[in-house]
Amino acid sequence: EAGKPRVLQGQAGLSQKGPEPGNASYYYAHTRMPARGTVVLGADTLTVSGLGWLDREWSTSSLSEGQVGWDWFALQMDDGWDLMVYQLRNEDGSAHPLSDGVLVSPEGTRVPLAWERDIRVEPTGRWTSPRDGSVYPSGWRITIPSRDWDVTVTPVMDDQELVLAFRYWEGAVRVEGTAAGRDASGRGYVELTGYAGQRPGR
Repeated sequence: EAGKPRVLQGQAGLSQKGPEPGNASYYYAHTRMPARGTVVLGADTLTVSGLGWLDREWSTSSLSEGQVGWDWFALQMDDGWDLMVYQLRNEDGSAHPLSDGVLVSPEGTRVPLAWERDIRVEPTGRWTSPRDGSVYPSGWRITIPSRDWDVTVTPVMDDQELVLAFRYWEGAVRVEGTAAGRDASGRGYVELTGYAGQRPGR
């Protein structure tokens, strides 16, 4: 089910990803979709329910020159607020100025965040892939000083690396901390690209 109203990311649904003309995507999301169904495991049929997050994004390019990947966070808090943050990473590890974030209220109101003023993403640990020694961040602290947010994001399990057309880390996370000055918790999803093949010292 649709749940909250659709959220248009970027400027009215156009999300700029780089300085070049046309380096952008059209992007919208349903951040909290009631879901229910069944899962069949062997002889067992389990009734399940939960909350989904649907993203739709399409573009003609993905990264600009000097960008090597992105860290993308989709967090659903237990108090009804949702947070989407993506950090476009430069070759030196810094965040590109076109990184972005948005809060979505329990009623579905979009609250845009200014990257350099409002959002801080700090890795708190790292995980080494057993496949080739590639190193990913694992665990983060996300702060939004203007909204009095300070949360830690922890992977549900360390190894959630996907080996598809290219390798990247994408998986479930838990959230704990404070939001708007109150105790807060939640669940979410994180996607990390551009780390496969990067090892300590490189």
